[in-house]
Amino acid sequence: MNDKFTLPISIIIAGLLIGGGIYLNGKMESEKTPTPNKVMSDNAKNSIRPIDANDHILGSSKARVIVVEYSDTECSFCKQFHSTMLRIMKEYGTNERVAWVYRHFPIPEIHKKAAKEAEALECAAELGGNAKFWEYTNRLYEVTPSDDGLDPKELTNIAKYVGLPSDKFDTCLESGQYAPRVEMDANNAKEMGASGTPYSVLIDTKTGEHYPLEGAYPYTQLKAAIDLILES
Repeated sequence: MNDKFTLPISIIIAGLLIGGGIYLNGKMESEKTPTPNKVMSDNAKNSIRPIDANDHILGSSKARVIVVEYSDTECSFCKQFHSTMLRIMKEYGTNERVAWVYRHFPIPEIHKKAAKEAEALECAAELGGNAKFWEYTNRLYEVTPSDDGLDPKELTNIAKYVGLPSDKFDTCLESGQYAPRVEMDANNAKEMGASGTPYSVLIDTKTGEHYPLEGAYPYTQLKAAIDLILES
């Protein structure tokens, strides 16, 4: 893309995203004049951990648009955004258009159960690979009432539901071996300045632009931003 077009497109995308975030307190961000300041700073770009083989990716790692999400399984807005992203991936998850990277950002001060649930997602990945990670994650978000309402026993039930060996799953979960991995993701979110969930970064892999998504962005606004990138 010619540089003289990059800035205007960045401004338009920023305008689409500003006002779209539903924050942890449930309030919609007020409308603001579109500004390129919504594009991530170089410092924030440098803070985000590079995507690697250890990440949980739905879609192609070569996709034009990558959404890196930092999420808390007991956050009601994360549950809402999860449904939005499933809809986005159903529409754009083929032909290297959009990919989704899921990372953990449990906030124990609000949701005491979320950290262990994040470990459960990692155990699902260990026992069943990337496919079972996403099956398990989707099912957890489907059944949890959010706000620490999920019975811990359901973690094993979900493992059974998606076809994982419950005995090996329980051993993995009880070991706590994935607590450091969960903490690593959470620390990376904090390094970028994230203070609530969901916190995501919309990456245009062609231009290198990064757009922070602070909250559960509505489908229509997220779709519009993605379409603009794909058509540029």
